[in-house]
Amino acid sequence: MDMGSTMMMGGAPSDSPLNSSGVDFSNDTQASTFLGEVLDDTVFQVDANMYARNFWYGACAIIGITAVFNITQRLILSQRIKAAAAEKKRPAAPSNIFTTAVATTAAIVREATYAQWTPQGGLSRVFKLPPVGTIALVVAYLAWCILLLFVNNNVEGGQHFTSLGVRASWLAVAQVPLLILLAGKNNLIGLVTGVSYERLNVLHRWVARGLFFLATMHVIFLHLAWNAYGLGPLEYSTDSCIPTGWAVYAILIWMNISTIAPIRNFSYEFFVVQHIITFFGFIIAVMFHLPSTALYSRVYIFIPIALYILDRLVRTARYSWNNVRPGHATLTALEGGVTKVCIKSKTIKKWAPGSHVLLSLPKFGPGQSHPATIASVPSSHDGHLVFILKGHKGFTSRILKNANSSTTSLLPTQSQESLPVQSHVALIDGPYGSSHNDFAAFDSVVLVAGSTGITFTLPILLDIAERAKNGRLPLKRIVFLWVVKNTSWTSWISTELTSAADALRAVNIELQIRVHVTCDDAFTSGVINDKDGCGCENNNKPCCCEDISSGSSSPVNEKEKSQAVTKTRSFDSSASRISGSGIRSRVLPCARFQSGRPDVYNLLWDILDVAEGETGVGVCGPLGLSADVRRAVVKCSDERGVHKGTGAQGIYLHAECFGW
Repeated sequence: MDMGSTMMMGGAPSDSPLNSSGVDFSNDTQASTFLGEVLDDTVFQVDANMYARNFWYGACAIIGITAVFNITQRLILSQRIKAAAAEKKRPAAPSNIFTTAVATTAAIVREATYAQWTPQGGLSRVFKLPPVGTIALVVAYLAWCILLLFVNNNVEGGQHFTSLGVRASWLAVAQVPLLILLAGKNNLIGLVTGVSYERLNVLHRWVARGLFFLATMHVIFLHLAWNAYGLGPLEYSTDSCIPTGWAVYAILIWMNISTIAPIRNFSYEFFVVQHIITFFGFIIAVMFHLPSTALYSRVYIFIPIALYILDRLVRTARYSWNNVRPGHATLTALEGGVTKVCIKSKTIKKWAPGSHVLLSLPKFGPGQSHPATIASVPSSHDGHLVFILKGHKGFTSRILKNANSSTTSLLPTQSQESLPVQSHVALIDGPYGSSHNDFAAFDSVVLVAGSTGITFTLPILLDIAERAKNGRLPLKRIVFLWVVKNTSWTSWISTELTSAADALRAVNIELQIRVHVTCDDAFTSGVINDKDGCGCENNNKPCCCEDISSGSSSPVNEKEKSQAVTKTRSFDSSASRISGSGIRSRVLPCARFQSGRPDVYNLLWDILDVAEGETGVGVCGPLGLSADVRRAVVKCSDERGVHKGTGAQGIYLHAECFGW
């Protein structure tokens, strides 16, 4: 690298590597002069600024590619709806070279990125792995940062580590705009890519770790630069950047430690407040730390400040509009330690299925807000916002204790007059999310939920049922699968499932509702009984199926038992239904109940065998359930060779986060 006009001690040529020849380090003047030459970044900062821009070229390229793919996918889905309305055959299948190429590319990317593995045993509680796609993106990001740090940066002589340290500092400060872009709920990246803010927040934390890594490299390399000549004490006593630099680094350490899941989740409200405060402290410390010779580097600080202010202004305006006339919430306690929250809002009238809000009930936690998925759609429940909240601790525990008890369905389609009289002021921030594709544009749909994950899959089903009344859809069949611990939990949404089943049946869309019960003594005795030959499983242990229609523990009759042990799960097109093991229940007549965990792989394979277009899979539940569905989708896609000349149609998957 050309060192420009840097002068060397002892009369060495200006273009020679810096060396300590002829320097008397016992002489304060000579030592100070040499230290200044070691740390001279006149040339390095120009070069480092170029590589900081290169980082953003790479980041913008990834964002741009994702945005193009997102727009393309949405156009294809829209075209499928139009094709179905025009009564074209196989509207959910690729119809030309372009859509076929997109489908093949999507299939390859999905098979490479969908899979997720979870540790077994106790490790699963503290150690969680993200999907392969997220891991690949994070690895690519870190590799890009490391490449830019070291490429063409091997300066010989005394300034070797200075060059590395300066490059690391510029790359570190270049991360700050990306850090803020990935943090905002009104997100520019999310707007163009179609990725919701809570998913981008995972990348936000990894960019923060990348920033911390680059800052660490900056600290290490500069210490190596001056300590190589024993000039550390002199640097610490004369350079005003040292205190501000350590302040920045200390704040970075705390910000990264506090985002570790166990610490972050210990008290999320406290985490949010302190995180915002420390962020402002970080920005102030960086502004003081940046040297006067490189003030133009502050553009990487001014941009994120502007982005943060923009996000807060938009969010504040939206929050003010939502709550200028606050909604009023009624609370109903139901089976399984669950609270139904029904809110009548005068301002929030539109939201997409799968959306969530940040819900605040000041009476039960002033200043606290809780993420909650909207379990209704605008066309249901008289347009009210309905939530299903499991009581854990803190906010959800308090509202459960103060809720009215009920023995009715969780989400009854009642008029407002029949709801409990007592209500509470509700403040809402949102709606947010709903980044999944339109499930109504697929040939077949599989919706999988665990426990209160039903709040994600239910509104999708309700939305499809409502739209199917008003126009022809590409959709031909739906499997709605719900894993619960107790059969009584199905009363939460029995009315909605029944009405949706009737609506879909009226327009010839096949619907199978499967409820898998894992821990209900009224459904399974939990006693090994080989002579009964039940064949069903409860958490991989043999058990005896029992009649749940009346809530009794009496064994089922021989006919029902024969149905329960049926292993065939193939789609019977002539009968227009999916056959499978299980028994009917008076609690939810439109559903088929089974004991034990679902076999997602076989279920998917049977659906894919008869699909004449792309299949959409949505899952929301515990990490183990989501990971099982992910692996099943990848395995089916790979074995069938979807969109690779076999004629098999593709599989789209959206796994919604369960828990926050």
